[in-house]
Amino acid sequence: MFDFKKELLDLEEKRLRRQLKTLESQQDSWFVVDGKRVLNLCSNNYLGLANDKRIKKASISAIKKYGCGSGASRLVCGNMILHKELEEKIAKFKKTESALVFNSGYTANLGIISALVGRGDVVFCDKLNHASIIDAIILSRTELRRYPHKDSFTLEELIKKSENFNKKLIVTDSVFSMDGDIAALKDLINLSKKYNCLLMIDEAHATGVLGKNGRGALEYLGLENEKENIIQMGTLSKAFGGFGAYVCGSKDLIEYLINKSRAFIYTTALPPAVIAANIKALEIVQSSKNLRIKLKKNISFFKNGLKFLGFSVTDDETPIIPLIIGDAKLTMEFSKKLFKERIFVQGIRPPTVPQGLARLRITLMATHTKKDLEFALAKIKKVAKELCLI
Repeated sequence: MFDFKKELLDLEEKRLRRQLKTLESQQDSWFVVDGKRVLNLCSNNYLGLANDKRIKKASISAIKKYGCGSGASRLVCGNMILHKELEEKIAKFKKTESALVFNSGYTANLGIISALVGRGDVVFCDKLNHASIIDAIILSRTELRRYPHKDSFTLEELIKKSENFNKKLIVTDSVFSMDGDIAALKDLINLSKKYNCLLMIDEAHATGVLGKNGRGALEYLGLENEKENIIQMGTLSKAFGGFGAYVCGSKDLIEYLINKSRAFIYTTALPPAVIAANIKALEIVQSSKNLRIKLKKNISFFKNGLKFLGFSVTDDETPIIPLIIGDAKLTMEFSKKLFKERIFVQGIRPPTVPQGLARLRITLMATHTKKDLEFALAKIKKVAKELCLI
């Protein structure tokens, strides 16, 4: 019989056991966790829209007009006018022919990849891609070829050795969720063209954040003209402050997924309140650049502050800032001590990150004030000195 207690004790010994902390207030730059008011430095709510009054109003209005539930899957009777409106707005926003909404980023990746490839095909996957991408490839029963992080040379060598496969798919995060760096998308686009590969980009942490208009990494890197044969996936649960995910591309792609993606076909549609919230969030992201400008300033200020303290951080203009500690136990001690100092930031340990690369995953929001960030830097300095890290 499986001994759950023994397994949990083993995780505890290795400091790898995860435990839930309870949020007792709204998502914001400051909130109450386990009865304590703390500064939030670990949310993906990059633009601070999860608690926006305009979005809450839109969500409430949708409940009054359309009710609470969608009733069924989209292909049965759950395809409401709000779903169509959101998809049309996403396609226009991303400058693609069409778009399709999924229930979450995880299920979107499962549904897209497992519909695109199968036995006899091959997927080339960056080693630091999100877990949902890995799981999707395993579910698809296709051949997996992992290449070292952002190593385009090795990727090309792997593609050259894979001539006997039917379809070939390159898939990558555009902004990597645990490292905050940006994929070498220009190289990937060139390789996909050269070797006739499909290319799929997960824009979860780029949508709403990167680019002049928040359209993501392709816009940020000046590659939007190259998007014709690229499958773009992204989420509505991070910078948009809502829930759900999308895929966008050609009309044929979307029609194909409607007919082939099991994660789309066999699940109840997202409810009206969620869809209405996403529509309003998209309108806000498109109409106002101020939030992105404020976020960019916060990123620059905080990264410079960390460098001054002696930490090594990347120059990528994303709100994800990993403080690599290395040891899992020391990482969790750092997180615990910061919580006592009213700073809430989670320690990230294996298997989420490789052995020896445990870290604090700091994320910034547009709603953080300079005073908030100065407070955080002072507390990080204090605890880091106590732990002899600086």
